[in-house]
Amino acid sequence: METRSGFSGVYPMLYALFDAEGDLDRAAMRRQTDLVVAQGVHGVGVLGLATEVNKLSTVERRTLLEWAAEDLDGRRPLAVTVAEASVDGQIAFVRAAAEAGAAWVILQPPPVRGLPEIEYLRFFGAVADAAPVPVAIQVAPEYLGTDFSAAGLKSLNANHPNVSLLKLEATALGIARTVNITEGAFDIFNGQAGVQMTDSLRAGCVGVIPGAESCDVTARIFDAFTSGSADGEIEADRLYTEILPLLVFLMHSMDTFLVYGKPLF
Repeated sequence: METRSGFSGVYPMLYALFDAEGDLDRAAMRRQTDLVVAQGVHGVGVLGLATEVNKLSTVERRTLLEWAAEDLDGRRPLAVTVAEASVDGQIAFVRAAAEAGAAWVILQPPPVRGLPEIEYLRFFGAVADAAPVPVAIQVAPEYLGTDFSAAGLKSLNANHPNVSLLKLEATALGIARTVNITEGAFDIFNGQAGVQMTDSLRAGCVGVIPGAESCDVTARIFDAFTSGSADGEIEADRLYTEILPLLVFLMHSMDTFLVYGKPLF
């Protein structure tokens, strides 16, 4: 699959796993990373909504970042979500991620609602200008409370070319509209636990960021879909049909995703 950034495929988002005392579990996190890599994934994500990033302290976020980079040890590209509340905080976290070995970062909007879109775009632009790795913007209004227009994102890319990826939570139709309006300026990954995965790829996505619990199948779906053969696309749709009821159930809400996704994993 041709991309502008060089990144594509299935990047499962790691869960934050805790021990009985409520502390991050070092051994469990290492085992999780080893397991997802063994399923043939194309990259790994950490500190997204599935990692419960909004519930973690900055120290815990840094810890999970360092553990994921150490455990991957360069075996797959690492995508790190950055959720700090200020420009300076995001710049510092982006630089820490790059130093640890992250291949690219995903910026969440600051937790301030109702500002004009241009203020958020300026925020992202300031962070991107200081980022030593490619930058994605997460667009997930249902979960983060802030939406962005495709035209606004296109202008962000024009002014800050380092912003070259998008992490969406969108339907395939919404993805197609974004691709058209932005004129293909971004490599787009869709989330939604993998719901509408094959249609998202048809609409122009270069990959998906599902949960770790489904990555053994979603990695196979991506490989079959991008095999270049009609039989491969048919097989991708067949595999997707088999796991679709599970994905739809998990996406009922973020709480449902976390409560059931971890035991399933």
